[in-house]
Amino acid sequence: MSLRWRIMGATVLVVVLTVLVSIGVGYYTTQTNLGEFVDDIGDDEAVQLARSLSSEYTAAGGWETVGSSLSEAGYLSGENPSEAQHEGGSGAGAQEASETLHHDTVRIVIVDIDGRVVTDNLSELAPGAPAPALEGRRGTVFDLTSNQPVGHVYVDVNRAFLSTESDGFLDTLLYLTLIGGALTVGVAVLLAAWLSKRITAPVSALTEATEAIASGDTARLPVASSDELGKMSAAFNQMTTTLETQRELRRRLINDVSHEINTPLSVILLEARGLRDGLQTAENASDHIIEEVDRLRGLVADLDWLAETDHGEMRLSLQEYSIGELLAAEVGRWQPQSQARQVELSLHAPGDLPTMDLDRMRISQALGNVVGNAVHCTEAGGSVVVRAGREGSETLVVSVTDDGIGIDPSDITHVFDRFYRTDESRSRGIGGTGLGLAITKAIVEAHGGTTTAASEGPGQGVTVTIRLPVRPGGGPPASSGGAVA
Repeated sequence: MSLRWRIMGATVLVVVLTVLVSIGVGYYTTQTNLGEFVDDIGDDEAVQLARSLSSEYTAAGGWETVGSSLSEAGYLSGENPSEAQHEGGSGAGAQEASETLHHDTVRIVIVDIDGRVVTDNLSELAPGAPAPALEGRRGTVFDLTSNQPVGHVYVDVNRAFLSTESDGFLDTLLYLTLIGGALTVGVAVLLAAWLSKRITAPVSALTEATEAIASGDTARLPVASSDELGKMSAAFNQMTTTLETQRELRRRLINDVSHEINTPLSVILLEARGLRDGLQTAENASDHIIEEVDRLRGLVADLDWLAETDHGEMRLSLQEYSIGELLAAEVGRWQPQSQARQVELSLHAPGDLPTMDLDRMRISQALGNVVGNAVHCTEAGGSVVVRAGREGSETLVVSVTDDGIGIDPSDITHVFDRFYRTDESRSRGIGGTGLGLAITKAIVEAHGGTTTAASEGPGQGVTVTIRLPVRPGGGPPASSGGAVA
């Protein structure tokens, strides 16, 4: 069963169960309350009628005016002989009394203290006759002057009639509730269908897009909302963009690595053949072969460094070093190459640079990558300046600025991506695999620092800035991701 049908079925099932439980609880509660109400009718009316009759008896000094109390209460079913005798009622009075009949079938029997019938509103018992065993609720009538009981009033509610009426009311209520429940379920079905489609549509689109990516195509999902589904689509699109970038970088890597490996191998092969054929002296051939082997070893070393950063295995061997001496040594190491390219390489740093706990080999590698890129990207007659200083009391800033080929603003955000090389560097035949700055960034971050690049555009040069924290005792923070040996 598909996810959409499961969501729809679960929603409808919950609504149906809720409606049925609500109907059942409502019906049972109403039925119980109606039963209690019917039971309370007799008790309340017996008490109230007994109080009224007590007042009438005390005021009249007897039972002569009892008919008026029953008539006012609406319980008189016909002309009571005692009432007619007392009031001298005419036919018109009887007709008027008959119009005030109580609509509920309630039998009222008043019995004196001797057990003889005073009146029966249904005229089933004759006045003065001995009262039989009577049903219903009984209220005691008192002479309020002497506070002595003078009789009893029996209130017998027609429970069969009331039960029939309550059952009819319950049936009507149940019918209306079922109609309302059916309408609720219908609305729930429509809502569940809409909701399940809204939830599963992005999931289905995600499945199709994933299958397209698995087959080598590209796909994007529409972001139609800002909720979790919209965030899922946006995250998928970001992942797709990253995958496309990685595919392009991988393609470039294959081309670059193939070129970087093929060139030294071709040189080694030519030198070996020249040596074999006597066209090359052993000394010259060995120098060229050693140089090309060093290039290959450098490529392998870069790939090894990349593997370490990928698996989080970069371990730092921290020792205390003077940052000024480290910068001077690095600039000195690159002076021969800069001079060979006729590029001026200089260091501008104050003499009070701090001593820091660093992994000297890795920091040297990071700085060497930046300085090497600057030297190789600067044409003859250009300059590369290495500057160092403090930014506040807790940050050391090292910047390398050249006036070389520069970087297009669209490439600035990618220069630290692995295997990324700008079109400008490719068109000018500048070597490399695009790993140097990525490795530099990883080393600096392992020390708790940051690396940024800035350029005003092609031909405007580049400034790469490294910021390292200065702490008493040195060492990278625990959250930097670099393990400390």
